[in-house]
Amino acid sequence: MAEVAFHEIGKVFPDGTVAVEDFTCTVTDGEFLVLVGPSGCGKTTALRIVAGLEQPTSGAIAIGGQVVNGIPPRARDIAMVFQNYALYPHKTVGENLSFGLKMHKVPKEQAEVRVREVSELLALTELLDRRPAQLSGGQRQRVAMGRALARSPKAFLLDEPLSNLDAQLRTQLRAELKQIHHRFPTTSIYVTHDQIEAMTLGDRIAVMSEGRLLQLGTPDEIYRTPRTLFVAGFIGSPPMNLLQAVASGGEVRAGDLTFRLPGVPDGDVVVGLRPEALRLEGADDEPTVSVRVDVVEALGHEIVMHGSLRAKQASAQRVDRSGLAPLDADRATLIMRLGAGQPIAVGDVVPLRFSVRDVHAFDPATGDIVAVGSERAAV
Repeated sequence: MAEVAFHEIGKVFPDGTVAVEDFTCTVTDGEFLVLVGPSGCGKTTALRIVAGLEQPTSGAIAIGGQVVNGIPPRARDIAMVFQNYALYPHKTVGENLSFGLKMHKVPKEQAEVRVREVSELLALTELLDRRPAQLSGGQRQRVAMGRALARSPKAFLLDEPLSNLDAQLRTQLRAELKQIHHRFPTTSIYVTHDQIEAMTLGDRIAVMSEGRLLQLGTPDEIYRTPRTLFVAGFIGSPPMNLLQAVASGGEVRAGDLTFRLPGVPDGDVVVGLRPEALRLEGADDEPTVSVRVDVVEALGHEIVMHGSLRAKQASAQRVDRSGLAPLDADRATLIMRLGAGQPIAVGDVVPLRFSVRDVHAFDPATGDIVAVGSERAAV
């Protein structure tokens, strides 16, 4: 195992496309770091630079303290798992698992022991004589992960390995992947556009947009204290409610919604509230606003309510995940999470309360956070 360090990495393709810009980050020894962001944000390019499949235009990559710019992939002692499995179709599961060990000239007896350990860990023992065509998608992905694990590389690189699987299998393999990392804490970099995968798998998360690193932190830090409007709108399911507002003298007005937020600068702002921050009941001195219930999603364990109020919706920069667009352009959507069994129906008008501690305010021009209600948040 070894730490992986990005030092001011830049990548510009021949056509002028800037894929990665001034990317600096250190993945500590044994850490599981997730690179997350929308398609085209540069996360896969950053991973391929670590693997040696792409060469950086500027900056340096170090693995285990050694700069590896110009060193071919085979000499970097890394293992990679791809979205499309990349298994050898003519080889059995056992042969696929042992292939990397043979290429690195690991003694046969030692390789057999390692293959047996990995196959038992991933429940592949009964499948060792089968070929990839005889396996399910989940089994193939286990083989792909097992082939990488068998080698005990310095770094483990995963490029959206679960995206081709159905939702139930993704959930299962996500849990298994977490267990594997606890048992074999190899330095790992995991690329995904799925922020649920990022939140559940990562020791830390690096949120990227347009080739730049916007925020690096633990899942809890990223979720509770987003530093930019993009991060606030991208991380979270359902996403953060974002409304256009105007602040004056500490008072914030967003259509029908009015409240006081200490420290907010005068002028246009975007205010954000997580769906779980909105409640049907609360203290009498808490801000309240009436919303019309437009959509009710009964999910069994909870209800997700889409309500609307007179206000202007805001977008998290180039990513608009604000939920269902209201029929009236002068009305904005508020999404709220409720416990199962709440007597809510479409067409109801309900009062929603929230604590000012849960409010985030952003500069609509720069996207930077300018005020937060919680003392825990770092501005």
